[in-house]
Amino acid sequence: MNRTTDQLGRRQRLMAQPTGKRITATARDLLWFAALAEHGPLPSSFLLEYTKDSHANAKRARERLTDLFHEDNTPDGGQYLIRPPQQFRTLDSRYNQLVHDLAPAGWLALKRSGMDSGKHTAPSGPWLHRFMTSCITASIELGCMKRADISYIPQSVILVRADAELRYPVTIVDPDAKRTMVKDLIPDALFGLRYHTDQGDRFRFFAVEADRATEPTTSNNWNRKSFERNLLQYEAYVAGGPYRDHLNLTAPLLVLNVLSDQRRMERMIEFVGRQYPEGNAFMLFQSWVDFGAVFRPPCPEPRLLMGNWIRGGLSPLNIGKT
Repeated sequence: MNRTTDQLGRRQRLMAQPTGKRITATARDLLWFAALAEHGPLPSSFLLEYTKDSHANAKRARERLTDLFHEDNTPDGGQYLIRPPQQFRTLDSRYNQLVHDLAPAGWLALKRSGMDSGKHTAPSGPWLHRFMTSCITASIELGCMKRADISYIPQSVILVRADAELRYPVTIVDPDAKRTMVKDLIPDALFGLRYHTDQGDRFRFFAVEADRATEPTTSNNWNRKSFERNLLQYEAYVAGGPYRDHLNLTAPLLVLNVLSDQRRMERMIEFVGRQYPEGNAFMLFQSWVDFGAVFRPPCPEPRLLMGNWIRGGLSPLNIGKT
């Protein structure tokens, strides 16, 4: 054994250790690269789910991911995948499934293949927040891939079509000081669903907010992001209608709030209920506790597409149904 292998002679999980093996990106690899480019870092279980219909052998798929991470003898000048080091800063990380992201050579291979839209906006914030956002949108896309009646519309497609950026300045009023201010609204992610019905296609679009309890529900400092400020911004953006011109949309836009803490979610729903006594139709809530205090890379979560989303003062909504 040496410092580059473990006690069983296997290469270390964090550090790439090439053997000189020649690697060329295959059609399956490019599908993985496209998913990572669209969503961001994803666990192995997500990547395997994207290609399980054409490549059912999970063991060989994981071996391929290992080669794409370690081997740098490629036509594109380096290893195709990286393993973000943040995933190893958690309890018993050696027992967790691996998380992968695109290396520069992976981006180059994707561009050469013509599969890169060129309009990718990475989720903002700390790595774990961005990773949670990636898992949310990828889970919903994977759920759509199992259905003939729903198609997933990626963020990159929406932004290219609208010739827009994700950021949008929104005017809000401080409810206490009655002071008007302009704050940029930047959703963590954006996507759409196309519902194929007997009466023709129907559409809904969604902004995503991933919440790991790092921001307060309310704050006296309006320069600090809070749920209350976010709620006012989305009220102006969604209910007020600017999203239609910004994103060139005519279909409804809803906001999916995914929280890592169930009790915090309940408090937010109560807060929305107080602010909107007649009910709020555009703010939807679910929890995903895998991103809580004890972090472990999750498997795809079909409940995000097929489960009920809670709304303050209104009945739940299932976005997997028209």
